[in-house]
Amino acid sequence: MTHIINGRKLAVKIRMQVKKRISSLAHIPGLAVLLVGDDPASHTYVRLKEKACKEAGIFFEKHLYPSNVKEENILSDIATLNERTDIHGILVQLPLPHQNTDRMIAAIDPQKDVDGFHPENIRRLDTDKPGIISPVALGIMKLITSTEKSFQGCSAVIIASPLFAHPIEVLLREYGIVSTIVSAQDPLLKEKTKTADILIVAVGKPNLITRDYIKSGAVVIDVGTTRVDNHIVGDVDRTSVESIAGWLTPVPGGVGPMTVALLLVSILKAYQLQK
Repeated sequence: MTHIINGRKLAVKIRMQVKKRISSLAHIPGLAVLLVGDDPASHTYVRLKEKACKEAGIFFEKHLYPSNVKEENILSDIATLNERTDIHGILVQLPLPHQNTDRMIAAIDPQKDVDGFHPENIRRLDTDKPGIISPVALGIMKLITSTEKSFQGCSAVIIASPLFAHPIEVLLREYGIVSTIVSAQDPLLKEKTKTADILIVAVGKPNLITRDYIKSGAVVIDVGTTRVDNHIVGDVDRTSVESIAGWLTPVPGGVGPMTVALLLVSILKAYQLQK
């Protein structure tokens, strides 16, 4: 029987802890989110982040741009936010319509990069030095460890972009889990995923993964969020996979709430680094 991992329940505990910590600070931490275009899923996530920040006592500022905005306009705003002492975290909501993602992320002050994707934060993660780690990666790890499954001899497959997958790969390695990053277009995708004790999927292709891709008893982490007929659906076909997976994160209610909760932790860490 498949166990559904309740991300909302785990996230509530983390958010309460963060709120308590923030209430004792001398100043209010601040987050600025830059949102480009009109992707429904991105707007939904930003609303959830705004709500979580306000509930935790974090100042929230949103910068909206049309999908055809010039990169220089965004970079100019990032430079201003880098200098502001009331803003401790800067987040460019991904994916971007067509702007250069790497260029946008590299422009953020590493100590304000609460998404943890800046090259300096990646370098620090790789060399085991203090830095800001991707909230998504941290959230995924907390979901995986909540299963209390033994990781000895386990292997993982991550279906995602290298930028997204790398922090997860590093964190898995700390638990002795060897992982492989593969593309959704890999012709041997099914053969590779069926060997995985832990399968993490983040490609934005609804119901890409069915029971035929799953190893019996595997931990399946569904990061995908796509709006279909006014519903948010994941990359995993839950109905099909529930009969074979050992553990599964639902969409919604799995990775999403955990990512938002760990974002608050990242903002708090950024605040402490800057103070």
